[in-house]
Amino acid sequence: METVHPSRGRPPLPDGPFLVVGLARSGVSAARALAFRGEQVTGVDAGRPSDLTGLDDAGVPHFLEEEGLDRLNGVRTVVKSPGVPQDAAVVSEARNRGIEVIGELELGWRMVEAPFLAVTGTNGKTTTTELAAHLFRAAGRPVEAVGNVGRPLTALAIESEPGATVVCECSSFQLEDTSAFAPECAVFLNLAPDHLDRYTDLDAYGNAKLRIFRNQVEGDLAVLNLGDQWLADREIPGGARRVGFLPPGEGDGAGAEVRVEGDEIEVEGRPLLPVEQVGLIGPHNVANAMAAAAATLGFGLPEEAVAEGLAGFAGVAHRLEPVGEVDGVFWVNDSKATNVTATLTALASFPGGTRLILGGRGKGEDYGALADSVAESCTAVYLIGENADEIRSALEGSGVELVRSGDLSTAVEAAARDSQPGETVLLSPASASFDQFGDFEERGERFRSLVGALDAS
Repeated sequence: METVHPSRGRPPLPDGPFLVVGLARSGVSAARALAFRGEQVTGVDAGRPSDLTGLDDAGVPHFLEEEGLDRLNGVRTVVKSPGVPQDAAVVSEARNRGIEVIGELELGWRMVEAPFLAVTGTNGKTTTTELAAHLFRAAGRPVEAVGNVGRPLTALAIESEPGATVVCECSSFQLEDTSAFAPECAVFLNLAPDHLDRYTDLDAYGNAKLRIFRNQVEGDLAVLNLGDQWLADREIPGGARRVGFLPPGEGDGAGAEVRVEGDEIEVEGRPLLPVEQVGLIGPHNVANAMAAAAATLGFGLPEEAVAEGLAGFAGVAHRLEPVGEVDGVFWVNDSKATNVTATLTALASFPGGTRLILGGRGKGEDYGALADSVAESCTAVYLIGENADEIRSALEGSGVELVRSGDLSTAVEAAARDSQPGETVLLSPASASFDQFGDFEERGERFRSLVGALDAS
């Protein structure tokens, strides 16, 4: 497969002083990176984030429980954290004053001059990002996995492995704040309804993700899911060379450089490895594997190393993560499933005898879309969180027992009591976690510890 060209230079950073708005993980990292470069930077957050030690250590002044409007005087650039909405008062006022507004992803990309492989999509971003990084390691190539996956991109401006390729998970929230961002390779996995509490409709959400391609040029690589209908109906921006992958069952493979032929994943007609050797649960992960293969082969990784890496990758935390088997019952943590499509994908991986834990904070989705899959796959559904009654109403016609559990601990206790050997208990909430947890990771860790306590009892 033709390889991408070397990393290009970067536009300069905008002028300081800087005001970082939003001091969660990426905001703290952005402020630290700017301070490390000797820039004048201040941080502000409307809430009270839990961990600000990085700012204290870097000597960055920061102010909590305030919007930041009074901090704009003298500021030349606002760095907006992804979770801060576009219509936040301080962001709107900054734009009204002609102050440049930049996102943490854009800022980090300008700071870190390295080859970039960027991954977006509704579902599978974290898995594909971590898998691509694993493939680089399997080939003996230095790599850094960053972005929405956990470690912020701007952290690499302070410390990174020399000569590393950057594999960066990019959310729509991050991409909507980009201007010049131009990765050498960009991957778009899929699009499904999500974040409709933030975007006006599916097209607005998808168009934010399409910005990943906007500034690519000849010699770059755009990896596309040819089986995704929303993508198929869109003109892909930018000047990159297109490489398509086609998940199994999505078509005849025509025009796809990476496809499944029989039981084998093929690259440009050459066998890469049997589908059954992909070391991840679920057919959707075959698609993630194909995307990671297309992207990393585009960076010149040997096909043998890619095949070996795909077979040896065990997955990521909180995404269809096996967390234990207790008395013959299989327990799976899919806490990262924060939308309906992700939960539908999880259910397709466990076609029967599943006890599903659902609920949390809704995002404006239709939970009735789960009804058929729940009826086909589930023995019972345990409802937790703010939207439990909404989900119950949507699933009442499924014919499956719906157990009002309230919180995760109660749901695990009930599922453990009810389950039979050979069944699966699946945490796949189809909802955000913010009603009862700080994030999906905290929710998944709590689930893991609850299952661990069952195993120890």
